[in-house]
Amino acid sequence: MIQIDTIESFLKQLQDNICHAIEVEDGKATFQEDVWQHHAGGGGRTRLIQNGNVIEKGGVNFSSVKGEVHPRLRQQMNLLPEEDCSFTATGVSIVMHPHNPNVPIIHMNVRYFELSNGTCWFGGGIDLTPHYVVEEDAKAFHQTLKAACDRHHPNFYPNFKTWADEYFYIPHRNETRGIGGIFFDYLKPNEAGNGENLSKEALFAFLKSVGESFAPIYTGLMHKYKDLPFTEEQKKWQFLRRGRYVEFNLVWDRGTKFGLETNGRTESILMSLPPQANWEYNFEPQSNSAEAQTLALLKKGINWVEA
Repeated sequence: MIQIDTIESFLKQLQDNICHAIEVEDGKATFQEDVWQHHAGGGGRTRLIQNGNVIEKGGVNFSSVKGEVHPRLRQQMNLLPEEDCSFTATGVSIVMHPHNPNVPIIHMNVRYFELSNGTCWFGGGIDLTPHYVVEEDAKAFHQTLKAACDRHHPNFYPNFKTWADEYFYIPHRNETRGIGGIFFDYLKPNEAGNGENLSKEALFAFLKSVGESFAPIYTGLMHKYKDLPFTEEQKKWQFLRRGRYVEFNLVWDRGTKFGLETNGRTESILMSLPPQANWEYNFEPQSNSAEAQTLALLKKGINWVEA
């Protein structure tokens, strides 16, 4: 049986590998590390890159925290009031905000949660938020994720793609945050449901595949678009799209809300926010513009693999 130490070791190495790949492709900035301790036990390594050639602000965070299960979480998991239960949660969380509006925003999270009563599960996801949707890139992104999923179970990609469409949706704007990706949670070993009766070893192998897909995907997009010229109008659009990103993260994202409500480490939780975002009253892009075409593609249910 895989122990949590093995999972933590993989996640730390994943953080190291991704930071190295981003630094090499950026060519200028390096990650600064902030090692911290959690008040209830455990801690983490927050790594931030800023003002690079490509990345304006990005974070690659590792954490492994311990503590008593929060009352809200106890309720979600149907734990009895008298049941003494502590948790360990470990994961890597990433967000990249580039300078160039032709380079997309990307987010990934891979995590593992274990209770002292033996219950455990894996969760995570990866999604892409282009300022300008390029259909060729959207197809390639989803095909890469589908290939990673299909190596482990044929239901993973269709189920987790749909879950991402639902999760990364901004109801008050009636649009998705980006072109989606995959999102999964509560993958419990040897149980029917999200984990498809797979063993802990098999689910960990899937988590590895998702995590290791990040660097090739994003460094490829950085390389492809980092030198493309852009206009002031495109920067203006980028700041407006970042505004949507902020709205989702602060209003709808479960992880952000849970972290803030349970006295998590605020600086690490809010690492996902861009350095600058704008809001313009009732902004409407010109019809048939690249901006209008992007908005038309920010919706659920697009089959990018076969588009």
